[in-house]
Amino acid sequence: MNAEQVISYINDHNIQKIKFAFADVDGILRGKVISKQKFLDGLQSGYGFCDVVFGWDSTDAPYDNVDLTGWHSGYPDKQCFIDISTFRMIPWEDNVPFFIADYSGPGAKALEVCPRSLLKNIISECDKLGYVAQFAQEFEWFNFYETPQSLQHKGFRNLEPLSPGMFGYSILRPSQNSAFYNDLFDKLTQYQIPIEGLHTETGPGVYEAAIHYAPTLEAADRAVLFKTAVKEIASQHGLTATFMAKWNENLPGCSGHIHQSLWSAEGGKNLFYDDADVNKMSELHQHYLAGQLYCLPHLLPMYAPTINSYKRLVEGAWAPTTITWGIDNRTTALRVINVSEKATRLETRIPGSDTNPYLAIAAALASGLYGIKNKLKLNIAATKGNGYDNKANGILHSNLFDAATAMQNTPLAKELFGEGFVKHFTQTRLWEHRQYAKSVSDWELKRYFEGI
Repeated sequence: MNAEQVISYINDHNIQKIKFAFADVDGILRGKVISKQKFLDGLQSGYGFCDVVFGWDSTDAPYDNVDLTGWHSGYPDKQCFIDISTFRMIPWEDNVPFFIADYSGPGAKALEVCPRSLLKNIISECDKLGYVAQFAQEFEWFNFYETPQSLQHKGFRNLEPLSPGMFGYSILRPSQNSAFYNDLFDKLTQYQIPIEGLHTETGPGVYEAAIHYAPTLEAADRAVLFKTAVKEIASQHGLTATFMAKWNENLPGCSGHIHQSLWSAEGGKNLFYDDADVNKMSELHQHYLAGQLYCLPHLLPMYAPTINSYKRLVEGAWAPTTITWGIDNRTTALRVINVSEKATRLETRIPGSDTNPYLAIAAALASGLYGIKNKLKLNIAATKGNGYDNKANGILHSNLFDAATAMQNTPLAKELFGEGFVKHFTQTRLWEHRQYAKSVSDWELKRYFEGI
C-alpha cells in the first residue's frame, strides 16, 4: 500500500492507535504505540525519539565511550521516520497496525549509526551496479516453560525446556506442542514473515525456521521482526524463547545463517549461476565470494556482535572457525549451494541467531560487492572435508575484544560503512567486552572461592 491507501484503510476501519518500532545497534526493537492523529501528523516530518536508544546497551546502561549522544549532549530527540511500505497488522494483538521505522527520511540526513539506514545505503550501491540482491536469514532458538519472572527467580538456572532430549527433525515433538508450533507458522506468515520451513533441531526445545527469500531490505525487515514476533507468540503460550548464540556450553549453539544471491534487474536471471563452470559458479559469484572471504576478519563483529557469539564459534559445534568456503560443506564459513539455477546461492554461516540482521546482511552484501568492484580472484580453493582443519587462510577471532579492535583499526570497514558508523559501533562492542571483563562469573566462584 502507498500512503494514501494506508490512510484510507486506517480511517475506514476506525483505527485509533498504531504501533511502530526501529532496531537499535543490537537489533533490539525499540518503539511506541501512538494515536492515529500523531501517526498522521508525523508521516512527513517524522517522530522525535530520544537518542538514548543509540546511547545505551541491551540492558539500558548508558555508554560512557561514545560521542553520538550522552550526558554531554543532554540526550536530545532525533527524528525517525515510518516506512509506510512496511505496513502490516499484528494478528496476535487484535490486528493493531504496525510499521517499521528508521532514521532516514524525506530531506533528512540519515543517522549514520542507524542499522536500517546503513543497509539502505549498501542496497543503493548494489542498485547502481545493476544488481538485485535477494536475501533470506534462518534462525535457531530455544524455547522454555519459563516467564520473565521465573527466569529472574531462578537466576537463569535449572530452566525447563519445551521438550526433553536431542531430537532434531522430529515429527513427534511438534505434534506434542501443536498449538504453539502451528501458531508460529500461521501467525508469522499472516504477519508478512512467510515461513519456508519450521522444524526441531537437535537439543531440548530448540526450533529452526527458514524465512522465504526477498529483496534485501524486505528480507532484513522480516528477520528483525521474526525474533520479536517469536518471543511474543511464545509468551502467549507461557513460554520464553531465547536467541542467544550459545545458552548452554553442553548444547549446540543457535545459528542465524544468511542466504544470498544476485539477480539481473531485468529478466530475473540468477547471476550466481554458470552451467559451464565445474562448480556452477559464475565469475560474478566467485568475485562476490572472494570479497566476503577477504573482508571477513575485518568485519566479524557485524556477524558476531556479543560476548556470547564467540562461545558458539568453536570447533565441532556446527559453527565455523576458519576462513574457508566449500561446496555444500557445513564445516566452512561460506557454503556454496548449487543444486539448480534458481536455487544457486551463497550461505554465510558465521552469524548466530543473536545478530542484528540489518548489520549482518549489510556486512555480507557490502563484502560481496567489494569483491565484485575490485574483481577479486577466488584464489582460495574450496575446502573438501573438515573445514575446522583447514587453517591455511586464517582463523576467525575467538573473542569480541580482538574482533572489535581489528574492525576499529582497519581502513576497510570505514571504506565500506563510513567512519561515523565504524567508530560508534566498535565502541559499543568494546563497551560490551568491558562489562563482561569486570563481572565475576559462577565459574570463577566455584573454581577459586575456597581453593585459592
